[in-house]
Amino acid sequence: MPETAGQAERPAEKTLERIVFIGRTYDEYMRMFGLDESDLEGKRILDCPGGACSFAAKAGELGCEVTAADIAYYHEADRLLEKELQDIGHAMEHVESEQSRYIWTEFPNSEALRSERLRALRTCAEDMKVHPERYVPVTLPSLPFRDEQFDLTLSAHFLFTYADRMDAEFHRDVLRELLRVTRGEVRIFPLVDQSGRRPGEVEQLIAFARGEGWSAETKAVPYHFQRQADHVLILRAGGTIL
Repeated sequence: MPETAGQAERPAEKTLERIVFIGRTYDEYMRMFGLDESDLEGKRILDCPGGACSFAAKAGELGCEVTAADIAYYHEADRLLEKELQDIGHAMEHVESEQSRYIWTEFPNSEALRSERLRALRTCAEDMKVHPERYVPVTLPSLPFRDEQFDLTLSAHFLFTYADRMDAEFHRDVLRELLRVTRGEVRIFPLVDQSGRRPGEVEQLIAFARGEGWSAETKAVPYHFQRQADHVLILRAGGTIL
């Protein structure tokens, strides 16, 4: 099983066994998306799909108005905690059997990776109990948010990652919703599928976003764990990239 996160199935299926629930830490998010804390100040932020990531918890501590959205949140926090522990075990087996797909500078070894995933999980699970309002259950491609509700939307390890499972139409439908609920920027990471290949959906979604009046650029980021996965796509509402 790939070391991926969030909602991985196209059908409107809420069965927990069908959901890959893996978490990444706030620090990983900041590097993956090429952000610093000044980029978050005063922003209403959406993390979609949020998975078991600790970004919402940590950004909330910094005073951000942050919402995480994921199909997994239809289930209770205790069940998700149990599911995440199982998924971490499966993910580590995959990583250890496919070590050549990864660059071991972010993490010195698989045990360090496991520790980081567990740290994200514990932070997320605790925050879900204290601030359940931050965690909104959704079934993509639909989102229950109003137009332009968020200043910044982050989407990690979903679009493009599952290009072999979700067709171009589904990618476009998801992006249309992310753009609809965002008034500032949408950032998507990574720009490769599970094999490290950049799928055709990347250029298709860039063209779609530009057709909707959004500017688009790809930017190198300091986070590089999966091979070839070191760029983020940044879409800006009404902006112009020179």
